[in-house]
Amino acid sequence: RCQQLASNLLHLLPQHSQQLKRAARLAPAPCRWNSGLPMNIGVLFVPQQEAWVVERMGKFHRILEPGLNFLIPLLDRIRYVQSLKEIVINVPEQSAVTLDNVTLQIDGVLYLRVMDPYKASYGVEDPEYAVTQLAQTTMRSELGKLSLDRVFRERESLNASIVDAINQASDCWGIRCLRYEIKDIHVPPRVKESMQMQVEAERRKRATVLESEGTRESAINVAEGQKQAQILASEAEKAEQINKAAGREANAMLVKARAKAEAIQLLAAALAQQHGNAAASLSVAEQYVNAFSKIAKDSNTVLLPANTGDVTNMVAQALGIYTTLTKPQAVKTQDEMPQTREDSQSAAAEVLKAEQGSSS
Repeated sequence: RCQQLASNLLHLLPQHSQQLKRAARLAPAPCRWNSGLPMNIGVLFVPQQEAWVVERMGKFHRILEPGLNFLIPLLDRIRYVQSLKEIVINVPEQSAVTLDNVTLQIDGVLYLRVMDPYKASYGVEDPEYAVTQLAQTTMRSELGKLSLDRVFRERESLNASIVDAINQASDCWGIRCLRYEIKDIHVPPRVKESMQMQVEAERRKRATVLESEGTRESAINVAEGQKQAQILASEAEKAEQINKAAGREANAMLVKARAKAEAIQLLAAALAQQHGNAAASLSVAEQYVNAFSKIAKDSNTVLLPANTGDVTNMVAQALGIYTTLTKPQAVKTQDEMPQTREDSQSAAAEVLKAEQGSSS
């Protein structure tokens, strides 16, 4: 208690630090908590969770268990009283230097329990004080291995390392360290300001990154929407064209085909009648004249045959091609329906007259 009071006064009165440090060094070690040394009256009642160490004529005799116990007066003496409860020790604040040369003020809480009353009595003069000093030195050594950022992130591993170091040393003292907890870590003001600026910069960075990611996601969503809209529009246009082709245009093509077929049938019937060849010659001549009337309207380049003015020759060639194509049908018709010689001669004469009339 005196040493803890002296260490607290060091922070309150810095102008008298030298005198207070000297007083702290000269102060006695902190005493362990116990219920006091009882007198040997022969019959003793040991409380629960306590162990009384008995010496007979100055030598260890036995440890009294809780309950009723009998001793010999004058020969037996109760030398130590050990509490078997969990003991809480406040580790005083101390300064430690981290790996990156930052001085920290740190304190903690130590939880102990006496496991062997004999070792706790005869192994060390004051086991609790020894464990406290060991915790402080171990804390300084462990902090020297870590940087400032890792000290705040790895407090649990730091506590576990201190507990392991204390248990290795306190095994022969009959005391076991259950856990060690860091209470406060005080950082210098300038370092604290730098850490605050670093935190603000990190938050601004994360805000900027999140904003850029949001902009990118928005642009991607807009592009995906436009893509889907174009795909749907093209599919709709395709379906519309298919419907048109399958509907109106198909019907129109069928109507045109039927009309053309009927026109061909009517033309064939007309050609099969009397003077049909003369009518065909007249139609070919009209189409030839109409074709020459449209020359040089669409383009300045015109290709003309050598005998452009010989209409009779052109019509005769067209009729020759027509006669060649229709000759097998005429032969078949003659086989099926034979005509008289006079009819054929009269038809040939009429054809010659029609040719002469068309040529004129």
